[in-house]
Amino acid sequence: MGALDYLSNFCTDVRTTRSRRKPMQTVEIKVKMDCDGCERRVKNAVTHMKGVKSVEVNRKQSRVTVSGYVDPNKVLKRIRRTGKKRAEFWPYVPQHLVHFPYVSGVYDKRAPAGFVRNITIVQPSAAAANTQEEQFMSFFSDDNVNACSIM
Repeated sequence: MGALDYLSNFCTDVRTTRSRRKPMQTVEIKVKMDCDGCERRVKNAVTHMKGVKSVEVNRKQSRVTVSGYVDPNKVLKRIRRTGKKRAEFWPYVPQHLVHFPYVSGVYDKRAPAGFVRNITIVQPSAAAANTQEEQFMSFFSDDNVNACSIM
């Protein structure tokens, strides 16, 4: 039976025509929309893309949410083709998720209520920050004095 399988591989087309499907994802884009026409134009442009399952437009927050099997960069390009050249990926996160809320540049006047700009903080290198005292001080907790990481 092994010889027949081996010979049948020469007679059949080995190439597969299956294409890999993009993963299901949600893309959020910030788009300035002034009127109902802008909102309709953006929604229609994105709705007719291949793989789009749902489109939500929130004109008050200047936000478009697209769910489906789509490429985020293609969605952004499609929105920019409608005349919205300043469209960008949604740069804001809910305020309670920010680890360092007092860093400059986090609070933005244009951010919707309850949202702040997502900024990553560059931490100092581990070699410079870990002195002998800091290593010993991290073993104990001020919140729970009975807890010790040595035990």
